[in-house]
Amino acid sequence: MPTMPEAEVFVTLGIDTHKHTHLVVALDQLGRWLGQLEIPTTTAGFAELYAWATELGTIDTVGIEGTGAYGAGLCRWLRERGVVVVEVDRPDRKLRRNVGKSDPIDAEAAARKVLSGEATVAPKSGTGHVEMIRVLRVARRSAVVSRSQVTNQLQALTVTAPTVLREQLEGRTTRKRVAIAAKFRPGDEPDTVTAATRYAMKKLALRFRMLDAEIKDLDRQLTRLVTQTAPKLVALRGVGIHTTATLLVTAGDNPERLRSEGAFARLTGTAPIPASSGQTNRFRLSRGGDRQANSALHLIAVNRLVSDPRSRACVEKRTGGTKANLDVIRRLKRYTAREIYPLLVEALTDAHNTVPRAA
Repeated sequence: MPTMPEAEVFVTLGIDTHKHTHLVVALDQLGRWLGQLEIPTTTAGFAELYAWATELGTIDTVGIEGTGAYGAGLCRWLRERGVVVVEVDRPDRKLRRNVGKSDPIDAEAAARKVLSGEATVAPKSGTGHVEMIRVLRVARRSAVVSRSQVTNQLQALTVTAPTVLREQLEGRTTRKRVAIAAKFRPGDEPDTVTAATRYAMKKLALRFRMLDAEIKDLDRQLTRLVTQTAPKLVALRGVGIHTTATLLVTAGDNPERLRSEGAFARLTGTAPIPASSGQTNRFRLSRGGDRQANSALHLIAVNRLVSDPRSRACVEKRTGGTKANLDVIRRLKRYTAREIYPLLVEALTDAHNTVPRAA
């Protein structure tokens, strides 16, 4: 009697990522548990995972938690080998209270989210111009924060400094105060309060100058990369280098993440959400999405209130005057997102096709 051929097994992997190890759970296409494996976060560990999953069947999709953190290396390694990778959100607190928390539970939950179609977002590839922009922005952000701290510390020392120093520095701008403090000569071993204060102020002034130079250098690099990646976007009225950089980083290197204008609106928190009640019929903007991208769109909308005739015409039409209320600004943010979306996709597509890939 002829036997039925064995059905091909399609393997879905769920991976809970950590700093030193990853925990992997494998399910088949029917949701049946096939096994679990713990691997080190090394190239050898990634190869072990790939070989183990291949023995179980044909790898269909891999769901990874933390593709932008501890799972970034594994995500890139798998994508380079043609494996479909999906970004999985971490389980919410309600689910963890009901089901419990452990690495195998989280990994299996990730795999089941992929099987059910709940997890569909493609992770950022992190291999092109946008990733270059992202890492430079990380360095710039920390430098700006440090410079602000130095400014505040110099101001605090000025307030409490001996009278001679306070009268010399008080009422001056930060840069003039830095210029004066950088010229102090307190000696190598200050032995009075005044000398010690001069010594501390000089160190802060020199640190301010170093950080200021670092920020200017990073701005130069960012201007070059952003202008090269999205020249049409930078050329829009009210759109600057840093707002463009923020939107590029939110989108990622791979343009397929932005499936539609509506998906981009969701991603940036500019999708209209019904907020009607009784006789009131209105919409508000989504409070989800990337808040840095939402802030960038807000800045663009506010800038255009001053410089863009279309924005001023919208304000006049909606309010009958020249002062925009919050509802008008929300509308302008929505219109701005709609205008930016095709230019952003075009920029990412061109960059994706031209950027040299790392070996």
